[in-house]
Amino acid sequence: MANSLPAELPQIISLDALGTLIEVVDPVGGLVEALAKRGVRVTSEEAAQGLGAEMSYYRANSAFAGSPQALEELRDRSTEVLTDALPQSAAVIGFAAMRESLGEAVRFAPFPEVVAVLDALRAGGAQLVIVSNWDISLYEVLDELDLRQRVDAVVISAEEGLAKPDPELIRRAVSRVGGDPDSTVWHVGDDATSDLELARAAGVLPVLVDRYGQHGDLSDTIVLDSLAGLLPSDR
Repeated sequence: MANSLPAELPQIISLDALGTLIEVVDPVGGLVEALAKRGVRVTSEEAAQGLGAEMSYYRANSAFAGSPQALEELRDRSTEVLTDALPQSAAVIGFAAMRESLGEAVRFAPFPEVVAVLDALRAGGAQLVIVSNWDISLYEVLDELDLRQRVDAVVISAEEGLAKPDPELIRRAVSRVGGDPDSTVWHVGDDATSDLELARAAGVLPVLVDRYGQHGDLSDTIVLDSLAGLLPSDR
C-alpha cells in the first residue's frame, strides 16, 4: 500500500471525531474545580479515580444512547458511578449537583488546526462526513465547537445501531452525501485498530492521524501528525 496521499483530494472524506477532530480538555482539573465551586474538595488523584470509573462505564454503555431518553439515563447512571468512586464526603452535594459537576468537567475543544483544515477541504471540493463511535450527544459537542456546520453529514454509531469497524458505517456516510460505490473516499482517524480496519473493510483509503507518535512504525499506512497533512499545500 502507498504511504503517501494522492495528489488530488477525494470526493468524500470520512473523519473520526475524538482524537482526530477534538480532544477532552483536562477533565480531572475540571472536576476538581466544579466540585470546589460547590464546597467539596477532592484531590486530583481522587478526581482521576472517579472519572476513570465514570468514563469506563460511559464508554461501555454509550452505544445504547441513541435517543434523548437513553442519553439522559446514561448520564444519570454515569453520575451514580462517579459518586460511588469519589470519597464519600463528595456525595453531600446531592445527585443533581454532582451531575452538573460532571457535565462541567468533561469539556471538549477542537485541535488547533481543525477549523481551518475543514474549511479548506470543503473549499477544495471534498465532502466531509464525521463517522464516530459516540452517543447522540456528539451533535451537542459539534454544535458547541462550531464544527457541525463545517461538515456535510454526521454518522453516529449509537444512532445507527452499528460501531466501527463495521464497514456499513462508511457506506452510510457515503450515501448521506450522495456518493456511490465508485466515489473516491478516504477515512481519517486516530485509532490504529478500529479506524484502519474500518477503512480497509470498506475498501477506502485509510489515513491515520498520530499526533503524539504513539503508534510506532506503520510502513504500510499513510500516517499524519495532524489534520493539516490532508491539505495538498501542506504535503
